Amino acid sequence: MTDHVLALPDVDLAYDLRGPAPAESSHRPLLMIGQPMTAEGFAALASYFPERTVITYDPRGLGRSVRKDGRSDNSPTVQAEDVHALISALSLGPVDLFASSGGAVTALALVTAHPGDVATLVAHEPPILSVLPDAAAAARGQAQVRDAYQAKGSFAGMAAFIAYTSWQGEFTDAFFAQPPADPALFGMPTEDDGTRDDPLLSDLSWAITGYTPDIDALRAAPTRVVIGVGEESAGVLTGRTAEATAALLYSTAVVFPSHHGGFTGSDSGYPGQPEPFAQRLRQILDEDQG
Repeated sequence: MTDHVLALPDVDLAYDLRGPAPAESSHRPLLMIGQPMTAEGFAALASYFPERTVITYDPRGLGRSVRKDGRSDNSPTVQAEDVHALISALSLGPVDLFASSGGAVTALALVTAHPGDVATLVAHEPPILSVLPDAAAAARGQAQVRDAYQAKGSFAGMAAFIAYTSWQGEFTDAFFAQPPADPALFGMPTEDDGTRDDPLLSDLSWAITGYTPDIDALRAAPTRVVIGVGEESAGVLTGRTAEATAALLYSTAVVFPSHHGGFTGSDSGYPGQPEPFAQRLRQILDEDQG
């Protein structure tokens, strides 16, 4: 692996290249992106693609990527332009793209704006609230997570986040009638850690969950768009958003092993099943090699 920096006017984007040089591989380069996950979260998955050039990066303002625009919010359309700049600078397009969580939203924005950049997109569990039938209630639940975090810090916020993202089905009155989630029940400390700028627990990334996909543009794009969903995500928030997004694209979400971060390895706080996950991803990508 080699690490690099792409200097753009308002951000220095850190990225990594793994595997053979593009000219030495018979496969398209494979880009892996997340949000708020940075490049290191894809190390396990990337290791199962030794035959490809694998590119990972840190989104602007996260990890090693230093913002120069004075902002701290996270926008999928802005990050899509960053990814487009990276693909263009490396002269690698079209690439295959595996995108996770908020990165999957960025990837959908990328295909909308620059459809020639991507041959096959596998967007795994994009957390787009607007596609849900209970979108307003889902947004209310998200606000509860933010409020818990702002009031009592990371541990209270994470407890609220777990309760929110693990709720089965639509967000009904029963969900909102629950008492505040207790961090101790999840094995976490109860004191306030003092942070208020976490990209997952604050409202800094609401542009991602509030994104409205341009379905007509995605349908018209030459990119093959595959929506993925973890087998353990059935009925919970990101499983529901994945299935609803796939339905809007007149398709069915493709099931992957494990959970929302099912591609992560043993170094993750919540490891998945990276080897079978990679096998499923390879199967999908190899269907469209030309």
